[in-house]
Amino acid sequence: MPNKTAKTAVKAPAPKPAASKVAPKTVAPVAVKPAVAAKPVVAPLKPPAKPVAAAAPRVEEPKKVLTQRQGFKTNEFVVYPAHGVGQILAIEDQEIAGAKLELFVINFMKDKMTLRVPTAKVANVGMRKLSEPALVKRALETLKGRARVKRTMWSRRAQEYEAKINSGDIVAIAEVVRDLYRSESQPEQSYSERQLYEAALDRLSREIAVVQHVTETEAVKEIEGQLAKSPRRGAKAEAEAGAEGEADADDDSDGDTAVADEAA
Repeated sequence: MPNKTAKTAVKAPAPKPAASKVAPKTVAPVAVKPAVAAKPVVAPLKPPAKPVAAAAPRVEEPKKVLTQRQGFKTNEFVVYPAHGVGQILAIEDQEIAGAKLELFVINFMKDKMTLRVPTAKVANVGMRKLSEPALVKRALETLKGRARVKRTMWSRRAQEYEAKINSGDIVAIAEVVRDLYRSESQPEQSYSERQLYEAALDRLSREIAVVQHVTETEAVKEIEGQLAKSPRRGAKAEAEAGAEGEADADDDSDGDTAVADEAA
């Protein structure tokens, strides 16, 4: 008989695999939104640009040159206050002391003189264009007026007359001719008076001749014709003026000679 006391063999259970101490982390699935396709941007259609015609290039003379020349050009007659009417023969460039200068070459035919004037200095020296016909007419009308003789010393009056002659103002020159004119019935002029009168008459007749396209002889006749229409001064006033001019001329002969030389 089997031994009752024998212990029934008990089958040991199979060992379970050891579980990992660290459980792996589970990543929750992220829902990915489908990308939205960008809508194409359509630019509005513009009308085709009209072809622009190419502008013709403009050729302009430098403003500086125009400003300096003051509108003067070659072969033009001009009035230079200290010498009267002259003609521009040329416009030339010269280098003086390392600087380039543009010059007007002006010829004074009657004086047989040529003058070179920088174009940038024409305003300073008072060079001007010929007077308009209306201004010439005004000067001729001035000759018919009454002579105005100041009761001052002749030396002072001579300086005033000379300043008017060299001013380049055609009306002022006409005033000198009017004030110093003497008819055959009037007392003779002193030497200095005669010199100033002839200088003023020469300046006036030259410009009138060029403006009216006549000879200087014809211009002088026209001037004398206007002077003949002027009202005659009283004989007493004329005699006093003549005597005063002669006395002053004797007392200040040196001064008169200097004035006459400058006027000539």
